[in-house]
Amino acid sequence: MDQYQLAEIFDRISALLEIKGEVVYKRLAYKRAADSLRDLNADLQQLHAENRLEEIPGVGKAIAEKIAELLDTGHLRFLEKLEAEIPPSLVELLSIPEVGPKKALLFYKEAGVTSLAELEAAAREGKLSQLPGIGPRTEARILANIEAHTRRSVRMPLREARIAGERWLRWLRGLPGVQQADLAGSIRRWRSTIGDIDLVAASADPKPVMEAFVNHPEVKLVNDHGEYKSSVLLNSGISVQLWVQPPERYGTLLFHGTGSKDHNVRLRELAQQRGLSLSERGLVDKEGREQLFADEEQLYKAFDLPWIPPELRENRGEFEAARNGRLPELIRLEDLTAELHSHSNWSDGSLPILKMAQAARERGLRVLAITDHSQSLGVANGLSPERLRAQRKEIDAAQAELGDSILLLQGVEMEIRADGMLDLDDDTLAGLDIVIASLHVGLRQPREEVTRRMLTAIRNPHVDLIAHPSGRLLGRRDGADLDWDAVLAAAKEHGVALEINAHPDRLDLDDIYAHRAAEMGIPIAINTDAHSPADMDLREYGVYIARRAWLGPAQVINTWPAERLLRWLRERQPS
Repeated sequence: MDQYQLAEIFDRISALLEIKGEVVYKRLAYKRAADSLRDLNADLQQLHAENRLEEIPGVGKAIAEKIAELLDTGHLRFLEKLEAEIPPSLVELLSIPEVGPKKALLFYKEAGVTSLAELEAAAREGKLSQLPGIGPRTEARILANIEAHTRRSVRMPLREARIAGERWLRWLRGLPGVQQADLAGSIRRWRSTIGDIDLVAASADPKPVMEAFVNHPEVKLVNDHGEYKSSVLLNSGISVQLWVQPPERYGTLLFHGTGSKDHNVRLRELAQQRGLSLSERGLVDKEGREQLFADEEQLYKAFDLPWIPPELRENRGEFEAARNGRLPELIRLEDLTAELHSHSNWSDGSLPILKMAQAARERGLRVLAITDHSQSLGVANGLSPERLRAQRKEIDAAQAELGDSILLLQGVEMEIRADGMLDLDDDTLAGLDIVIASLHVGLRQPREEVTRRMLTAIRNPHVDLIAHPSGRLLGRRDGADLDWDAVLAAAKEHGVALEINAHPDRLDLDDIYAHRAAEMGIPIAINTDAHSPADMDLREYGVYIARRAWLGPAQVINTWPAERLLRWLRERQPS
């Protein structure tokens, strides 16, 4: 077993314990262990052989023994006992809004539901509404959420697709005769979700490359097998397409494979206006003479255009901007110098404040805001005003040890409660350096109600930033049905920043609303919502969403020098 398989097992244990109703700290212990295993950079087998498993963050003696048992035997008696009590298929029910652990257990015990398919059947037959505490309206919402989940599951989250795609890319680049290869399609354009994996390669002899591709041991079904293009379905259920052309045609191939469809159509229209035909193989005039392009820059130059970054290729004005010399200077990962949304072990983070700060400093950051959850989010061990005051002492001690190598700010991720109230009083908020507000509960409320809650937070003079504004979890939960016109107008009026949450599960704001917000002059933040040091390495996902939104460094407050950031925060304080 590798660290990722172990992480999945501990995630499953955490979910089963949640359904069983175990105390929060026990469930979170397994969740934190799963996160640490995914982030582990050391050799797991070596740690085991040297009896050093407890050096893994979040892994104590009991969990270390379970890791050892899995590595030695491939089985875990604790999990087998747990699955004898709670069917493991119940875990998939937790991906449906309206179905928490208590309802999942109720559906199992009272209606015999053990899977998502059985839950859907029970809802369609009206069986759920007959259970205690479940009326027809709740049953209808559960059914609607199942249908939405089914629609979402057709596309993969970006990170999952990138991990799979990069593994295939390494394999492809290692084949004899492959001179160049890249990920293409939605992955190269950094869309939040991906339909399938697109690969392009340059080879003087495409045939053996194609043969190796369609005969790969992970291929379950060959949907198409051609000289220059093939498409397969993997055992994992992922579809992969591969295009191969000779090196001198690679520029047009990479352009073609990257898309989007609408962007490609526009360039083909420009070719037609010049009496040319554009395909993945090159440009052809009416006499059949070809122009070949080994790279994309030369292809765009043939149309008197600068190279257009893949993230902008959605036919949203990029051709006009390129033609008029107005393509933006897009933000880069190295422009980010601050992380303004992070969690420590004071709430649901994995490490103490000093360790998180040291990890941020190692990654070149100059500012770190510790923004643990507020009190009403009990599942995350949220902080009361008293605990926030106590936390300030630890932040001050960490700052004293770190000196001026990094600036620590104390903040909070304040819950916008389901009843519309904010989770902390103004006096508490006034004592913090930065205040974030966010939605975690009540996301399915009617538009007017959930929008009113959001506007209450934006209008509070102490709130500086709205985190992951819609509250969505890609592939698992739709965002709140907010009135975005009202939200953006209020953010503009009150000077509140909106976050692009860089965690691949969220990527929220999306690129469409981030672009609208920036055009209105609303400050944008890119944060990872870091619960561990490894989460800070997810910043590139937020950066690329910002690039898709046409953002430059000046529009993102995390790029500002510390003095400017502090001045902005001070100026926002009510007099």
